[in-house]
Amino acid sequence: VGNYKRTVKRIDDGHRLCNDLMNCIHERARIEKVYAQQLTEWAKRWKQLVEKGPQYGTVERAWCAFMSEAEKVSELHLEVKSSLMNEDFEKIKNWQKEAFHKQMMGGFKETKEAEDGFRKAQKPWAKKLKEVEAAKKAYHAACKEEKLAISRETNSKADPALNPEQLKKLQDKVERSKQDVLKTKEKYEKSLKELDNATPQYMENMEQVFEQCQQFEEKRLRFFREVLLEVQKHLDLSNVASYKNIYRELEQNIKTADAVEDLRWFRANQGPGMSMNWPQFEEWSADLNRTLSRREKKKASDGVTLTGINQTGDQVSQPNKHSSSLSVQSNTVQSVQSSYNPFEDEEDTGSTVSEKEDNKIKNVSSYEKNQSYPTDWSDEESNNPFSSTDANGDTNPFDEDTSPAMEVRVRALYDYEGQEQDELSFKAGDELTKMENEDEQGWCKGRLDNGQVGLYPANYVEPIQ
Repeated sequence: VGNYKRTVKRIDDGHRLCNDLMNCIHERARIEKVYAQQLTEWAKRWKQLVEKGPQYGTVERAWCAFMSEAEKVSELHLEVKSSLMNEDFEKIKNWQKEAFHKQMMGGFKETKEAEDGFRKAQKPWAKKLKEVEAAKKAYHAACKEEKLAISRETNSKADPALNPEQLKKLQDKVERSKQDVLKTKEKYEKSLKELDNATPQYMENMEQVFEQCQQFEEKRLRFFREVLLEVQKHLDLSNVASYKNIYRELEQNIKTADAVEDLRWFRANQGPGMSMNWPQFEEWSADLNRTLSRREKKKASDGVTLTGINQTGDQVSQPNKHSSSLSVQSNTVQSVQSSYNPFEDEEDTGSTVSEKEDNKIKNVSSYEKNQSYPTDWSDEESNNPFSSTDANGDTNPFDEDTSPAMEVRVRALYDYEGQEQDELSFKAGDELTKMENEDEQGWCKGRLDNGQVGLYPANYVEPIQ
């Protein structure tokens, strides 16, 4: 009696399982969205780095094909996220609303109907069972009383002090207890027989209500199976034609990379095949604007006066001054590649993977294709750009042994617009990384967060505490 509550509880569990399945799908959709965003950000960042980097020709296009692949795959995963939320999630939500109806007093209508059905089917049989238990209890009590009366009678026969009248009373009690045993036994057997006769009808009524609960649960189980199959179809990108085409196209782009073609292009545009500007005789002209090299400009003046400095932080500009000026020294320093190797194995430095990845991206390369090369040349060994070991390939720009001094994060105090190609430009408040300490002329080498490396005035920044 009362064990039908396990079946009734299954209805409430079905409603809760709908919520669990919706939460499960919602979390997966969020993962798909985050992954798609990360692919897009990765593709955008690396596409810029490769386009600005030293790679060229067909191999560059093959490399960039990976970024195109990431963008297309990102779109597919966004479609997966949309399908999970707009189709599967909403389908479960609507089915749950139609299958379970909440009552004003709490609980669900389906739960109450099932419980009332079981209780109604069990009530007659439960009543007869209660009568059987009472008859059984009375019969057992009569048997106990009979045994006690017989024991007293037996003991009294052995007692000579007991008069015949008392003995007669004990014998009458034994007789009455025997009659009570027969009477309660008959009643017990009768109630038990009635219970047995009511059992088939009881089982039929209970099974009828139980079958209704089974049918309700069957609908939920079949619906869950249907939804899970749809989720599987949405997640399975291997059967999506466009997904296969992405990697077929990627393979084709990689196979089109031609080393011979790239070497021929480099020879024609950057090597002996390029158009030459051989020196020719030129007449002197007063109107000819002579282009000063940076080194000559710095010799002509002890410094450069910069106006319109924007101050940040605690340095507030004076209201009576329309502009402030600052004289800074300049220095001719060629920009060099960052010595950071983005492909080296990560060491256990306590930082998270994402932090390491961000640091790698910032330090990949400051080399740009349009980087200008110095036109000055000299026979002296110290000024010969081809005399260093770099020309023979002895120096690896990705080797940690050639890393510069300790890098320090600094914040710009003023706006600065680079005057030369090897100078950085930044706004007041921007953060960058100082790679080398101040030289004797007041210039530092630093790196912006976009990877660009160059020079800047040392007194334009302050360390970040």
